[in-house]
Amino acid sequence: MLNPDNTFTATVLGLPRIGPNRELKRAIEAYWAGRIDAAALQGLAGGLRATQLLAVHAAGLDSVPVGTFSYYDQMLDTAVLLGALPERVHGIADDLDRYFAAARGTADIAPLEMTKWFDTNYHYLVPELSASTRFALHPDKPLAELEEALALGIPARPVIIGPVTFLKLAKSVDGSELLDRLPDLLPLYERLLGLLAAAGARWVQLDEPVLVTDLTDTELALVRSAYQRLASVAARPDLLVASYFGRLGAALPALADTGIEGLAVDLVSGGDADIAAARRLSGTLLVAGVVDGYNVWRTDPDRALTWPAALAAGGAPVAVSSSCSLLHVPYSLAAEPELEPRLRSWLAFGTEKIAEIRLLATVLHEGQDAVAEQLEIARTAVLDRRSDARLRDTAVRDRLAALDAAAERRAPAAERRRSQRERLDLPPLPTTTIGSYPQTGRIRLARAALRRGEIDRTEYDARMRAEIAEVIALQEEIGLDVLVHGEPERNDMVQYFAEQLEGFAATANGWVQSYGTRCVRPPILFGDVARPAAMTVDWITYAQSLTGKPVKGMLTGPVTILAWSYVRDDQPLAATARQLALAIRDETVDLEAAGTAIIQVDEPALRELLPLRRADQPEYLDWAVTAFRLATSGVADGTQIHTHLCYSEFGEIIGAIAGLDADVTSIEAARSHMEVLGDLNAAGFDLGVGPGVYDIHSPRVPGVREIEEALTRALKVVPAERLWVNPDCGLKTRGTAEVTESLRNLVAAAHALR
Repeated sequence: MLNPDNTFTATVLGLPRIGPNRELKRAIEAYWAGRIDAAALQGLAGGLRATQLLAVHAAGLDSVPVGTFSYYDQMLDTAVLLGALPERVHGIADDLDRYFAAARGTADIAPLEMTKWFDTNYHYLVPELSASTRFALHPDKPLAELEEALALGIPARPVIIGPVTFLKLAKSVDGSELLDRLPDLLPLYERLLGLLAAAGARWVQLDEPVLVTDLTDTELALVRSAYQRLASVAARPDLLVASYFGRLGAALPALADTGIEGLAVDLVSGGDADIAAARRLSGTLLVAGVVDGYNVWRTDPDRALTWPAALAAGGAPVAVSSSCSLLHVPYSLAAEPELEPRLRSWLAFGTEKIAEIRLLATVLHEGQDAVAEQLEIARTAVLDRRSDARLRDTAVRDRLAALDAAAERRAPAAERRRSQRERLDLPPLPTTTIGSYPQTGRIRLARAALRRGEIDRTEYDARMRAEIAEVIALQEEIGLDVLVHGEPERNDMVQYFAEQLEGFAATANGWVQSYGTRCVRPPILFGDVARPAAMTVDWITYAQSLTGKPVKGMLTGPVTILAWSYVRDDQPLAATARQLALAIRDETVDLEAAGTAIIQVDEPALRELLPLRRADQPEYLDWAVTAFRLATSGVADGTQIHTHLCYSEFGEIIGAIAGLDADVTSIEAARSHMEVLGDLNAAGFDLGVGPGVYDIHSPRVPGVREIEEALTRALKVVPAERLWVNPDCGLKTRGTAEVTESLRNLVAAAHALR
């Protein structure tokens, strides 16, 4: 039963960990390179944690999440906590090196698979479990971080991924049903709760985001019994079960009367759907997620306050929170002084969201008069954004309205294949790469010099052309069949285009974690999208002038630009996707006119935006596929359209992959051992496919024999005339030496099988 003296009023569900200036990223990479030791890395990490905890507590949070820090990923941390690392890393004696080996592999050890965290652009590492996995509790990390926070006087709330989500997101390597292992896991969670209580924790947050997905009645019964058991632990902290990214639906009544003391509900994604059921939990602290933790728009205080007020009307105590962890938004607007002032006033990053939470909590518990001035500032900004003329471009809207269904169709695939075969004359098993090549030190130095004004655009472009010439020469020497220009001029595959499209703004320091030490700066899509001029044609034309082999035009697709940006929330995503598709369509037409024979329009985020509930998925897939086809159907049959998909569970969208109607689809398959090809084959997919034959997110170089074996597996389900040979993703983050050796082996394997 909830103790009224143990409630709180303002919190967030999680915090970012890379550091406001990416300090942790740099330190981890320095450790990998041997420039610092483990003690130095751990010391920097501890300093980052302490600074952050003190700051958020000072900003008014009266319950502060701890344990959301990670050196790489929270699911990997949970696998360590539960003794569930794969056996292949057990021989590594050092704890930190064993951890990183599971995350990114070594020369001899394959890493864990990686996939998207629900419908976000964050990637988690997939634990590998079987019926024989022996769980064992290793609580050092959560206990140490709790002790660290309490010593600072922080009202700390340890955060642990819940047992149901851990098992549902893990991979069964032997075909066994992983939820059958729930009885084996629960004693570990019971013991952990006791240890955390003894260490001084008054609350523990168990994250169960899987509860916002479709669960069977059997699974919901398991959820109920699991939390009844955990709530029955005698000496434990109060339990806050946290969900996010959607509505709880049937999972909410399943948690009722289990004995948990708190429930966090995402009201930004779930809206009013859970309020009626939540109001019946009168003896439970309801943590209302009303400040969007996944987007950057300033909160409308009047709209946001309607939700916790409705919850409070049921008699339960209510706290105000973010809808999810602040992992997904940049640290602070303080690092963005050059953003256009009017646009800046519409935004809230992490620091500002914490202030919004404190503001809303004050209104809820003390009334509006206590913060009248801050409320008026927020209301004014919200109204100003709605009235800005940049939100509507009549020319773009009129042009889209005039398009008919024919604009989304090309000739049948068989006809296109004949035209492309005559034009390209490629060998069987053609070899290529996905797009980017390593971003060398020269590239980074040139970009920094341009940013500081030390060189002008003419000099910068000359340096980038020199990089392109080097990459083209390297690919010809290696023997690849279809080349790329390497993308040296691009800072990021979305930001590069956003900076050239109207309706977007870019940040200078708005970094968020994508996976491990990989960080991105999502642009801000605030208004109608238009393409003032060609964005890639000059670069691709220059690259093609250097070789007789085809050079792919490289574009990012409309759905991925949408997914990897902070998107306006004042119109449906489908409408914004069509505007982006029209801009990309114009670029494909211009590339074709310049002589480009192959154009790749990447959609790695196609699966990422898939709604978590099956009932919501058909509508999304319909408009996502329509947007891609609008973007790619303006070219002639002889122009080959490629696309690329990566790091997702593809089974749910096989039909949509076929619906894209791309002539060639390259797809991540290395970490999943070509499993996706079976799904494609079963669905009758009959277009070109390039399954990734090696994992570029690991530093290991694949041998020729290893790649031959991967291709042999692929050839069992894909005929040779439709099979392409490529890595599973772009090479931007890798080193030139390892890329060169890997690609030589790739070409040798393809030649051997020809």
